[in-house]
Amino acid sequence: MPLKAHLREFRNRLILVAIGVAVGALVGWFLYEPVFEALQEPIIEAAENSDALVTVNFAGLATALDMQIKVSLFLGVILSAPWWLYQLWAFVAPGLRSTEKRYTFGFLGAAIPLFVAGIALAWLVYPKAVTILTGFTPEGGSNFLDAQMLMTFTMRLFLAFGIAFVFPVVMVALSWAGVVRSRTWLKGWRWAVMIIAIAAAVLTPTPDVVTMAFMGVPMVGLYFAAIGISRLGEKRRDRKRARLEAEGA
Repeated sequence: MPLKAHLREFRNRLILVAIGVAVGALVGWFLYEPVFEALQEPIIEAAENSDALVTVNFAGLATALDMQIKVSLFLGVILSAPWWLYQLWAFVAPGLRSTEKRYTFGFLGAAIPLFVAGIALAWLVYPKAVTILTGFTPEGGSNFLDAQMLMTFTMRLFLAFGIAFVFPVVMVALSWAGVVRSRTWLKGWRWAVMIIAIAAAVLTPTPDVVTMAFMGVPMVGLYFAAIGISRLGEKRRDRKRARLEAEGA
């Protein structure tokens, strides 16, 4: 496929992803109140467990509306995950043989649970992050959390965990598409571990080792698991190619 066709395909997939997120955001609009209450619970608990005043502050006239829009979009990305993960696979799939395209369900069957697992793990980390960060408030002081900054913080945390857990499946897809061989992933394992450690330090909102380990350790394990799965698929494909070449000769 020529470069122009690739770019056109990429544009079309992005449009489809945007439509899916918009539909998910529409559903998220009606889920705003229970979701925001759930996100606010750790803040309320932090205020109850300390002498400091900790509360979410809506500073501007339109901040509450803007907050609801952002939460809706955030939920739209999460709810539409199966759709945009499929679009990602569909963009890679043209590089696969017709017999390999049947792995679509396998890709989605692995990517969706991993994304959900990442979101679930972020949900476990989130209260701890709030407790640690608000714990720096001096005794008798007040901590007015800006609503906009809180939403940015939350989106960054949840999406970082979700997308990080999906990346190993993308590795397998690229290997099966013949873009990157498994031995290339394996040769770069030291760089991968270092990048994962840096990413865990940057993407997790708290500086403690435990929170970074929540993201880093599973990612390292999934990285090597992806290499193993990629290698199995390549061996099967190489054996088939060798057999076809032998029959052709």
